[in-house]
Amino acid sequence: MRLFYSLGVNLYVLGIHIASLWSLKAKKWVAGRKDLWQKLEAFDNSGEVIWFHCASLGEFEQGRPIMEKIKAQKDCKIVVSFFSPSGYEIRKNYEGADLVCYLPKDSKANALRFLDLIKPTEIYFVKYEFWAYYIIEASRRKIKLYSISAVFRKSQIFFKFYGGYMRSVLRVFDQIFVQNKASQNLLSSIQLDSILAGDTRYDRVFENATRVQNYPLISEFVGDKKVLVCGSIWMEDLKVIEEKLNALQGWKIIIAPHEIKDAFIHEIIERIDKKSIQYSVLNESNKDAEVLIIDNIGMLMNLYQYGDLAYIGGAFRTGLHNILEPAAFQLPVIFGDKYGKFPEAYDFLENGIGFSIEDAYDFNRVVDELSNQDLRSKVEGFMTARRGATATILSHVGYNTP
Repeated sequence: MRLFYSLGVNLYVLGIHIASLWSLKAKKWVAGRKDLWQKLEAFDNSGEVIWFHCASLGEFEQGRPIMEKIKAQKDCKIVVSFFSPSGYEIRKNYEGADLVCYLPKDSKANALRFLDLIKPTEIYFVKYEFWAYYIIEASRRKIKLYSISAVFRKSQIFFKFYGGYMRSVLRVFDQIFVQNKASQNLLSSIQLDSILAGDTRYDRVFENATRVQNYPLISEFVGDKKVLVCGSIWMEDLKVIEEKLNALQGWKIIIAPHEIKDAFIHEIIERIDKKSIQYSVLNESNKDAEVLIIDNIGMLMNLYQYGDLAYIGGAFRTGLHNILEPAAFQLPVIFGDKYGKFPEAYDFLENGIGFSIEDAYDFNRVVDELSNQDLRSKVEGFMTARRGATATILSHVGYNTP
């Protein structure tokens, strides 16, 4: 089975190299690893080193509360590795880490070399990254090894009859901290213990909400109107929501595209038949516009403070984006129907603070229904009840709780 695993990894990497001929993301994946070993060899591994591995940006946000609490308590170096450019490119200058890098391809030789160069004393794999050679070699060296905010699904190889090798990989972890009961039950079905800790992102978004930045021009733009915030939207989202945005009366609308491209911003302006203004040119003379388009990166989390209702994009395309951030500001959240890999979406739906839509008709209906409801206290209660994953994990791995 190890042979098939190695073959699969090599074929995957080959596929990315081929895709880099036309895909910008794949090109960044390849280019970002060109000088990786030189960067690792220059790293000062003296003292205690703690390594966090995250697939992408979302996983980084789950690991971040743990790494920052550890850093505050212990004199140590933090290494953060990423698999995806979408995480690395945004957090490559993260000040809380002593080294931010890509993870070299998973192989026995790379695992040996990587661990020799960074010499970690603790390792945290976040959510669903399980690179076998790194994990097995870390276990062989008796390095403390944890999986945090983990989520498991029945479709994963661990739970298949042919998944024995990957089950053996899971068994070497010192502890696995899962997000939900369903994941804990799946691990129990293969005779693996785990701790139900929850999702550390709940702690993270609450912490962010306490440091929210105010934008006076946006406050004036909003005035006393109700506000619909459309966050991280793609073209697929725009096609579904545009009809209602055009019909919505008496509301202000804030739209934050997932990718800031002139062509997409112009498409939004063309499709929304209302006076629109981009944030970069918002001023006293044009704050009477009905639609504000955010044409920069980094503001979205702060925008939810102005909202009454949120639509979060991605679930008609690549995957649902962050629905916890608007909920941290007590906003009910609407999203598309491709949310299968996001356990928080199921929780939102079950608790009546999240609403999945299939098409424009659904969006129209849900917005109309929510326009006459005040769910803020319900959302706040739901979010507050899910805090504490960071403290649970820290207490089990030997640190003081927040």
